[in-house]
Amino acid sequence: MKKVYSILVLLCSVVLSFAQQEYHVFPENHQQTPGLPTGNGSLQSPWDLQTALNQPNKIVNAGDTIWIHEGIYNGRYSSSLNCTDTNKYITVSGYQNDRVILNGNVNSLDGQTLNVKGGRVIYKNFEVTWLGEFVRDKRDKNFVKTVSGINHYSGENCKFINIKIYNNPGLAFGSWNSTGGTLVTDCIIFNNGVINEKGQGKGVGFYVQNKSNVERIIKNNIIFNNYYKGIEVWSASKNAKSANIMNITLDNNVVFNSGLASGTKKVDNIIIGTDDRNGINIAKNITVKNNILYHNTNYKNNQINGDAASLTIGYYLKAPVENVVVNNNIILGRNNALRLLYAKSLTFTNNKVYSGYALFNSSVFKYAKSDLWKVKNNKYYTKKSGAFRVSDGKTYAIEAWKSMFQFEENSQRLHVGAFDMENVLNITKSEYVPNQFRVVLFNKNEQDVTIDFSSYNIKEGSTYTIRDVENLNHILKTGTLIDFKTTVPMKAIHPSKTKTLDNFGVFIIDFNLEENTVETGNQNEDEESNLFERFWRFLGF
Repeated sequence: MKKVYSILVLLCSVVLSFAQQEYHVFPENHQQTPGLPTGNGSLQSPWDLQTALNQPNKIVNAGDTIWIHEGIYNGRYSSSLNCTDTNKYITVSGYQNDRVILNGNVNSLDGQTLNVKGGRVIYKNFEVTWLGEFVRDKRDKNFVKTVSGINHYSGENCKFINIKIYNNPGLAFGSWNSTGGTLVTDCIIFNNGVINEKGQGKGVGFYVQNKSNVERIIKNNIIFNNYYKGIEVWSASKNAKSANIMNITLDNNVVFNSGLASGTKKVDNIIIGTDDRNGINIAKNITVKNNILYHNTNYKNNQINGDAASLTIGYYLKAPVENVVVNNNIILGRNNALRLLYAKSLTFTNNKVYSGYALFNSSVFKYAKSDLWKVKNNKYYTKKSGAFRVSDGKTYAIEAWKSMFQFEENSQRLHVGAFDMENVLNITKSEYVPNQFRVVLFNKNEQDVTIDFSSYNIKEGSTYTIRDVENLNHILKTGTLIDFKTTVPMKAIHPSKTKTLDNFGVFIIDFNLEENTVETGNQNEDEESNLFERFWRFLGF
């Protein structure tokens, strides 16, 4: 009996040792160890990327990691990875500090560089882009195809972390209705989109839907200079048969200069609503909190004229949004920076708004007088005292507005000339990259800004690098932290046509960046050992 027990313990220990595996991917053109469909995922015989993403869950499953090694991966890829353990994930990640680029500028009929189908998978630490020259104007005879960056088509509870999505000729990230429970965080998304047949910019940063009761979270991302809107929580279907815009949170994102890259029009940094004529697909249970929304404006000279929407709530009269919460956001634009159009129930509190006026549809008289609207503690900077404009053209001063609707308690309206903000709008420490911070700065006089890190557990004397998110491949500044402070230059050197004005900037600051040590379980395993592990998996262990 003791012998049987010992054998069982040994078998259990063997099974557990194989429970979490690490696999490796190399580019197909790698000189030493090219990734191949016939590989086994070891360092000596790695997979190519598409082979890795095709693995069934009897091979790659709960707790396993697929490491993508440095290089350019030319192709358009589809992932069918699916974790069957509801308490664990499969991870697909760039290896250590390797730079991994998925380049979709290839001959292909696929409509996205990375298509994701399958649940409970973490994708992180790589780039999705188009490299080289290509036409982005549909009116040009050489235009090939509109192609998205990432298309998350199906599969719940996935995570997308620290991914750069840029220069794709189409939508950057589609997060569709059958992907509830998904988290997208710490991503940088910019310069995606095309010019359509009418000469208009198209291609948003995020297109977000959700038909699940499980919350979708989009947080801590940087989205800028896309050809069309920044984030669309949206459905364009005019004849919906079901609801698929619900239970979504947008938290602590920085979204700026949406539409600027197209050179045609400044458009919403965030829009929430649907175009449903049936009144079935209602955007509901949406939270927008702690976001910073910005458009290029000369705040020093009180510039306010011209269209530059920053936040729109509600779109069509038969589909007014419900239970939308907008709290503690900075909303900066021009004439129509804030548009609260069709909202049956709305909470709008603790927001700071710079706009020609706050625009409302006449439905405000129907809904806002009910107790379903909670509006208070906001600060509005407008050019004229008639800060609240209804779509029929009539304007109202804040006291008349308060009296009419019995809300805007503790809210203020001030002239745009009084507008200013703290120089340091936000400091967010990365949950995923050690000692890395995202810093959002503002100075309407375009002067350098000093940041105090004394409350962030960074040692005095630590060295650092600063990068502007609009020029990530170059170091803006290096230095040593003295008195826990560093100063960031706000004036750009040789700015591009789509560069943010020098009164605003988003920066990545890394302190004492060190190599992460990652153990690789397959490093010394041969092909036979790898096949043995797969056999155990096949048996259900």
